[in-house]
Amino acid sequence: MSALPSSAALRRPARLSGPVTFAAITAIFMLFMAASSAPTPLYVVYQQDWGFSATTLTVVFAVYVLGLLGSLLVFGALSDHVGRRPVLAAAIALEAVALVLFVVAGDVLVLTIARVAQGIATGAALTSLGATLVDLNPSHAPKRAGVVNSVAPISGLAVGALGTGALVQFGPAPTHFVYELLLGGMVVAAAIVAWMPETSSRRAGGLASLKPRVGIPPRLRAEVLALVPVFVSSWALGGLYLSLGPSVAASIFGLHSHLIGGLLVTLLCGTGAATAFALREWPTDRLLLRAGRFLAAGMAVTLVGLEADSAILAGAGTVVAGVGFGAAALGGFGSLARLAAPDERGELFAVAYVISYLAFSLPAVVAGFVSTSAGLHDTAVVYGIAIVALSLAALVAQRALAARREAASA
Repeated sequence: MSALPSSAALRRPARLSGPVTFAAITAIFMLFMAASSAPTPLYVVYQQDWGFSATTLTVVFAVYVLGLLGSLLVFGALSDHVGRRPVLAAAIALEAVALVLFVVAGDVLVLTIARVAQGIATGAALTSLGATLVDLNPSHAPKRAGVVNSVAPISGLAVGALGTGALVQFGPAPTHFVYELLLGGMVVAAAIVAWMPETSSRRAGGLASLKPRVGIPPRLRAEVLALVPVFVSSWALGGLYLSLGPSVAASIFGLHSHLIGGLLVTLLCGTGAATAFALREWPTDRLLLRAGRFLAAGMAVTLVGLEADSAILAGAGTVVAGVGFGAAALGGFGSLARLAAPDERGELFAVAYVISYLAFSLPAVVAGFVSTSAGLHDTAVVYGIAIVALSLAALVAQRALAARREAASA
């Protein structure tokens, strides 16, 4: 007869299995990114209701990224020391506070505080979520974590922007309902983290890891530096669409529907997510070469659409650029998932996200300020030309790295 379980075993809560936890972490990843893009279609509503300028809108966009970057620098490696669950639990709690602030916001000040809190929460969550996926990656599918780390963020951005645009256009209480839905999602996320197993062992140095730093292991520097132009070009493109995209659609093409504003972001991010999933079996070096080509070509077609006042042509260029966006995300984060040792994952993903979000924010902030004097059309054109140049630089960097690998193997 089998022995009865001990009283300690009966008191110990059952943990979620590895595959279930992997799927749940993927969903939480998408939830955080959906929450981060949800305000994008609402910016126009806030401007109409509260009467603030485009410069103020740029500040609201910028403070989110500042909070996120600060969080990445301070908390990026923390989960490598204290475990993934405590960091995720704290990030979810702060995100819930931010969503409550969004619900009650009645002026720019509260909106700004909410975005700062959301940025800090998202920064703490991103590296922990990415590292957890790598921790849980099944041995029979070695590329899965890299694929999900690529698909989940941009899928979340697409879902958040499109869902919010639809709710603003057709749903009740546009500046409240979407945040209430996201808050309910965070409650579910908190329950999942409470029941998931810890995937990273504790090790000393947790307090020391809070000192802001960005470090790349010497053995990986050549590989990571070659990825920098890829991250910069793709995320600068994302920053353009999430900050100025709805304004460009409204002022240049006369598309004032809030749903169109969300759809514009979805054309880029949704195409990127579909591309990353479709090409998940491709080798990373091939992906990265294709990324530079499609980013440059797509942005060039979009610029032609802007000059020709053709929304259809600009939309087609956005889809082409979205292919490059997805290939860049899959190739870049897939490379990091393959290269990083277990105790390097949190910090290395923090480096990648710092680079990505600097590229995502700084050009967009500058463009927001410049557009007030130079005009939105000219600002968007110059921004687009810069992205074409960065995309070509990414292509050159990957070709140089491939040549170096061939020389080393010879």
